[in-house]
Amino acid sequence: MSAPAPSTLAIVDAEPLPRQEEVLTDAALAFVAELHRQFTPRRNELLARRGERRAEIARTSTLDFLPETAAVRADDSWKVAPAPAALSDRRVEITGPTDRKMTINALNSGAKVWLADFEDASAPTWENVVLGQLNLTDAYERRIDFTDPKSGKSYALKAADELATVVMRPRGWHLEERHLQLDGVSVPGALVDFGLYFFHNAQRLIDLGRGPYFYLPKTESHLEARLWNDIFVFAQDYVGVPQGTVRATVLIETITAAYEMEEILYELRDHASGLNAGRWDYLFSIVKNFRDGGAKFVLPDRNAVTMTAPFMRAYTELLVRTCHKRGAHAIGGMAAFIPSRRDAEVNKVAFEKVKADKDREAADGFDGSWVAHPDLVPIALASFDAVLGEKPNQKDRLREDVLVAAGDLIAIDTLDARPTYDGLRNAVAVGIRYIEAWLRGLGAVAIFNLMEDAATAEISRSQIWQWINADVVFENGEHATAELARKVAAEELAAIREEIGEETFTAGKWQQAHDLLLQVSLDQDYADFLTLPAYEQLR
Repeated sequence: MSAPAPSTLAIVDAEPLPRQEEVLTDAALAFVAELHRQFTPRRNELLARRGERRAEIARTSTLDFLPETAAVRADDSWKVAPAPAALSDRRVEITGPTDRKMTINALNSGAKVWLADFEDASAPTWENVVLGQLNLTDAYERRIDFTDPKSGKSYALKAADELATVVMRPRGWHLEERHLQLDGVSVPGALVDFGLYFFHNAQRLIDLGRGPYFYLPKTESHLEARLWNDIFVFAQDYVGVPQGTVRATVLIETITAAYEMEEILYELRDHASGLNAGRWDYLFSIVKNFRDGGAKFVLPDRNAVTMTAPFMRAYTELLVRTCHKRGAHAIGGMAAFIPSRRDAEVNKVAFEKVKADKDREAADGFDGSWVAHPDLVPIALASFDAVLGEKPNQKDRLREDVLVAAGDLIAIDTLDARPTYDGLRNAVAVGIRYIEAWLRGLGAVAIFNLMEDAATAEISRSQIWQWINADVVFENGEHATAELARKVAAEELAAIREEIGEETFTAGKWQQAHDLLLQVSLDQDYADFLTLPAYEQLR
């Protein structure tokens, strides 16, 4: 008697989309189902381990480099795999979601790399998940164009040798994809995003002289990197492409990962490309993990925590030293400014700040950096051109002068700044505006001349939570309380209603966003990720 055929993935509670059959083929879904069977149990164990580690941090209010992996750090002989030609020069990378217009604009932007984002810059509606995959394949096949229905402006790809190299970012391990289930269990969003992309495009990208390249978000330990490495090995064998074809850049955007940078590169060494310094999620992770650590862990207003803060300098300089010691790229943080079409003075001041930021990163030894808008590409390029010249990177700068002790990474109290009442107002204003757009399916949102994504909302709501629970007193004498947060949120909601008008307000999801922000900011039981309760409301 033959064994029963394995269960197949079911598409659940999803309206049919145009051309979805090109993405959701039987063969592609069978691959995703096999990834789910093989790797979701380990993913679940690692999520549980996150909780255990967080409980340990709550008990000790400290972190250290791991004694059990000291031999990996001490062994100078190992390096990551050499960078493929398409990823050797990464001096400017642009980020953004995979909608059709952004796909064309990002590829055409003049940046060396486009981070094609299914994570924080993309709200995970079924439409965004499926059609984003379709847009990338269409771009590789050069059958993509776009005409803006409002302006009538048309967009098309430039010549192949002028296009950015794509590095795709799947969702983090914590998120499910409710519309794809196996035996009634949702598949992790990371496996859906990775699996569909890899299955359809791995060979296609090799044929184009590129490869399946990935950014791995919200990694918290080297064991999570090991899981990804095993997935890469399995996937390459399954599809029939050579081992080592995959390249992965890991975002060091959690405080725990900052203590395991070398180990993360070691686990991925046959597939590793580099590490990236992600600012807002990193600060969010510090608040989340040390939220009951007392006054010395209270962060000031997010805009007061610049990359020159001592604990942020320790993080970025350790990242550069670690990467270059192991032959990997060190990629700097985001320039999130969105140029104004109306205010030249705003642009002038912002461009000067962006230039100073990118000059600092290039001087520190970073091999490239992120921007959120095509107008910033030339500014970042100039900063790195001045340091790199004709060289593709500066991995030969080993930064052996950098010495970072474990305590330096969590020395939050070295900052002079303190939380302010205006900081509370800004956190509420940005939080409501971002969540409202996210609930409508937009993950990258221009707010107050900055491109914001889910990490922005996470740091905003986390700071509100932390300030209230630490009983912060603002400079105007007011105490951070739940009542004050509710008052500020009500005022902000009323101001938005007046600003946009009753009809537009009613058509949006403003009250829902207001309520959700207060829920995750005021609940005593701190939600691990804002996007978990938000996903329940995303339709």
